Amino acid sequence: MCSRYFLDADGNVIAYTFRVPPDDRIHRRFNIAPTQDAPVIRATRDRAGRELAMMRWGLVPFWAEDPAIGRRLINARSETVAEKPAFREAFRARRCAIPASGFYEWTGEAKHRVPHAITVEGRPLVAFAGLWERWKDAAGQRLETYTVITTDANTMIAPMHDRMPAILAAEDIDAWLTGTPEEAAALIRPYPEGEMREREVSRAINNPRNETGSPDSLELGV
Repeated sequence: MCSRYFLDADGNVIAYTFRVPPDDRIHRRFNIAPTQDAPVIRATRDRAGRELAMMRWGLVPFWAEDPAIGRRLINARSETVAEKPAFREAFRARRCAIPASGFYEWTGEAKHRVPHAITVEGRPLVAFAGLWERWKDAAGQRLETYTVITTDANTMIAPMHDRMPAILAAEDIDAWLTGTPEEAAALIRPYPEGEMREREVSRAINNPRNETGSPDSLELGV
């Protein structure tokens, strides 16, 4: 699964990398956690370009009665995303790309979990495949949310977890955002382990309230 990731880039870098307008709401963040807002890239309404939006992590289906369901829908399994009621409409029409510098996985016993930062060699920014949704409450207040699609872990990640976020190749982002569901499904696969890197980082990452500093710093969040 993917329950925590980081973004070591500001709005200008994201704008340049993903061909979207700059957004000064975006700052470096080293511990993005579910229920927090984070940047998401989606197709424009006319599907001729891309735009950036800030959304809450944890997808709330448009038909949900209670937005609290989003806490349980932070990830969507690639194998069933086209059929599950919570995801199938978003997979058909509302796919997104989630900017990230990497994600975290843990090893060790529950009381002594050791976090590891997982990155891609030569790609300081990657895009997780995701879905987004728009929900409205009884008063018409709008909430936009997203989920990260996961796939089978590659051989590097497998000792830590059996799932990993689906990382898009840079040349596949447009097809993911605007292609048919069949074309999009063909883009989801475990990222090659030979291109990924792993390092142990500060245990301060274990607390989602620690979000500033650097994942390698023991002073994170102090």
